[in-house]
Amino acid sequence: MTDRVIRLQEAPFDYGAECAAFAERAGGAGAVVTFLGLVRNDGGSLTRMEIDHYPGMTEAAIDAIAAEAATRFRLDSLLVLHRTGPMQPGEPIMMVATASRHRAEAFAAAEFLMDYLKSRAPFWKKEHRAEGPIWVAARDADEEALDRWAGGAG
Repeated sequence: MTDRVIRLQEAPFDYGAECAAFAERAGGAGAVVTFLGLVRNDGGSLTRMEIDHYPGMTEAAIDAIAAEAATRFRLDSLLVLHRTGPMQPGEPIMMVATASRHRAEAFAAAEFLMDYLKSRAPFWKKEHRAEGPIWVAARDADEEALDRWAGGAG
């Protein structure tokens, strides 16, 4: 059974502390891969970003894909940490960590989880810019990234 932790929170998190705690929990794994996503400020006019979700539903959806990743990539442990609420440019928005016996599995699982989170996880993002607020729409590139995992490929 894979150790799976899914955490949604408004508060900022300490990436270094989260990495250290994850690596300790991963115990006998031969490889640990982590990814940190930051709030981008493309164009320089972003004043803040807000992320909304439906509590319970979002965690369940992420846990389902985490269970798939754990089986597909033979993971020992995984962490998905995602913030909600208001965030400033440059702040951490999400983190994925995977642990497996071998690095290829850990890297592939991290990419799989990140692709899912970017395109399918039930979050709604609103950017507040100098020219006014806008809801962030899905991008074709994110959908294409997810397509590579269809049918067990990857």
